[in-house]
Amino acid sequence: MTQGVTQDAELQDLYRELILDHARSPRNFGRLNNPTHAAEGINPLCGDKLKLYLKIDADERVHEICFEGSGCAISVASASLLTETVASLTVTEAEAVIESVTTRLTHGSAVIENEKLYALDGVRKYPMRVKCATLAWHALHAALSNQNTTATTE
Repeated sequence: MTQGVTQDAELQDLYRELILDHARSPRNFGRLNNPTHAAEGINPLCGDKLKLYLKIDADERVHEICFEGSGCAISVASASLLTETVASLTVTEAEAVIESVTTRLTHGSAVIENEKLYALDGVRKYPMRVKCATLAWHALHAALSNQNTTATTE
């Protein structure tokens, strides 16, 4: 039993480091010139604000994606992980990932194919932090749906 607990603790430490790494050095951070899709996300409770920019090619595939904004470490790390995860996916595949991630974070029941995204699991213990982790995913859904609105966590 002790070995299992130690492995769980080591895995949690690894996930914590992954979140901190993405928060300190977010991937695909910046503005994209001439995006085909974009959406803003706001979490009024935490103050997180971000904007996602995407270029979707003729084959309905995410050709480029980046984000800009500010927020807590969880929000920034989640957006960074999102950009790495959905780059080169089709719109349909990206929507499936959005569904899996948001279901996993809100209900804990979905399986996520990208193992790095399990780093976000820790927020489930803190309902207010779930909103930080899901903000970018809601904004991505709005962008892919061509909704000209701001996604919020409220």
